Amino acid sequence: MDGKKLEYKGKEALEEIERLTARADCVQEDILRQILTRNAKTEYLSKYMKADSKDIISEFKKCIPVITYKGIHPYIKRIANGEDSSLITGDPITEMLCSSGTSAGEPKMMPSIAEDLDRRTFVYNLIMPIMSQYISGLDKGKAMYLYFVKAEMSTPCGLPARAVLTSYYKSKHFKGRARDPYNDFTSPDPTILCEDSAQSMYCQLLAGLVYRHQVLRLGAVFASAFLRGVSFLERNWARLCTDICTGQLDPGITDPECRLCMSAVLKGPNPTLAGEIRDICSHPSWMGILCCLWPRAKYIEAVVTGSMAQYIPALEYFSGGKLPLVCTMYASSECYFGVNLKPLCDPADVSFTLLPNMGYFEFIPLGDNGTLVLNTDEEDEVPSHRLVDLVHVRLGCYYELVITTFAGLYRYRIGDVLQVTGFYNCAPQFRFICRRNVVLSIDNDKTNEEDLHKSITAAKKLLEPYGALLVEYTSYADTLSVPGHYVLYWEIRHHPSAVNNLVIEIDSDVLQECCISVEEQLDYVYRRCRTYDKSVGPLEIRVVKSGTFESLMDLFISQGGSINQYKTPRCIRSGAALKLLNSNVKASFFSPRDPTWIP
Repeated sequence: MDGKKLEYKGKEALEEIERLTARADCVQEDILRQILTRNAKTEYLSKYMKADSKDIISEFKKCIPVITYKGIHPYIKRIANGEDSSLITGDPITEMLCSSGTSAGEPKMMPSIAEDLDRRTFVYNLIMPIMSQYISGLDKGKAMYLYFVKAEMSTPCGLPARAVLTSYYKSKHFKGRARDPYNDFTSPDPTILCEDSAQSMYCQLLAGLVYRHQVLRLGAVFASAFLRGVSFLERNWARLCTDICTGQLDPGITDPECRLCMSAVLKGPNPTLAGEIRDICSHPSWMGILCCLWPRAKYIEAVVTGSMAQYIPALEYFSGGKLPLVCTMYASSECYFGVNLKPLCDPADVSFTLLPNMGYFEFIPLGDNGTLVLNTDEEDEVPSHRLVDLVHVRLGCYYELVITTFAGLYRYRIGDVLQVTGFYNCAPQFRFICRRNVVLSIDNDKTNEEDLHKSITAAKKLLEPYGALLVEYTSYADTLSVPGHYVLYWEIRHHPSAVNNLVIEIDSDVLQECCISVEEQLDYVYRRCRTYDKSVGPLEIRVVKSGTFESLMDLFISQGGSINQYKTPRCIRSGAALKLLNSNVKASFFSPRDPTWIP
């Protein structure tokens, strides 16, 4: 595709954003009317709405209940077992999309129809036109993105059941995409489509190293997956250098498609390139290594909002703080929602503009400006009259997102808590706050994901003087002890001193201070329960061995999760996961005193 056509394509995409956001209310009403008209005869809608209603939108808002997965699951199960798609949608359901399953404890299956792939592709096609407004020359090199698929399953009636990204990468929309300079990936498609994640990772990193002087962008879907790639590189760079030096792919890569496409990447021996990479990777400190290996890279693209914000310090360490962290879009298995129109903003300021043509969006109010009040549980009934339309949300207020889709989800609670940060034309912009169903609780205390992250962010600064970095964490509400208490699992990475390359040991007193620092940052109710009620015991930090959280990821992936969609669960409920974590504990530390609490 020539430059003029690409420029026109980008201009057209930006104009479409303008059109959609300028008419957000009309687009939303039209989308809802289309959904209800096409799905009017479904068993689900017929249960609540009259088929001959003259005002289907008003009747929808008055009669359709707000539900969680529990409300739609019986219908999904029936379709998975062979009943007709017309139970919930007027279009044939082509596949079931499996959520990552790490937030709620088990994967959920979401119905998907053929045109959903068109909607996802529409969002992907907006990313480069948006980015090109801020960074020029992105068509002059390659992108090293680490993408993965997961082995798919089938429902009892034979429908594919797979992760949303696996669905996309295996679709004609991805495999048959028009090749253009803005989407020139270092990874050949067969390496992305290889279901063996270790072989896939090896080949994708090898290709990225071969093309190191052409790479302009680095990334993965989630920050955790990208850092898993860095960790893999630390363990395997010597093997990768040998492959480049000899021009021969490691015999441990047995996937025939990978071997075939990688022979074209290697082309022949290149000892000079191998020597460059070996010199860089053999340095005792890997601070800034990403810029050394890929000197033309302009940014790292990955989700760094919500629970992924934990990975920002590690990304900054490996990039030497020189590469912007770019979070481009907001999406889930249920629906793709919107894009970040200011991709170079600070990760803490990321806001997403919801695209009104993706589905019909409503919101459950959770608090006024500056005050988040999670006063409804996921299973609580929410009266229909409480819901707010997309264009009627208020600046600064908090909401839980509710969606209605063509594929058969009606007033479905996503579980994401968002805050309105502004408006682009008539479309609101939202900051992702947390998943509302990820909490720690022992007594009256309820700690959500954002509060947990903020408290740990404050505490981990105590590790910095020791050259130590908190690379990963999760939590568990231990209710077997009396009183129950919060347990944090921390994996800490020690970096050698820049002065003498020695590792400074962390004194046990420092970890105890980390415990109390976390508690001091938690909310009023928690500190009252600890200090006054004595219904919650001292917080505990269990330091685990290096690599424990990779093993945890492997466990969830082995149980059906996807490496693309995997997010470390911030609250552990799985017995197998707890067993794995506890088997890798090196040391345990408790808060030395009660946190401050003033009645």
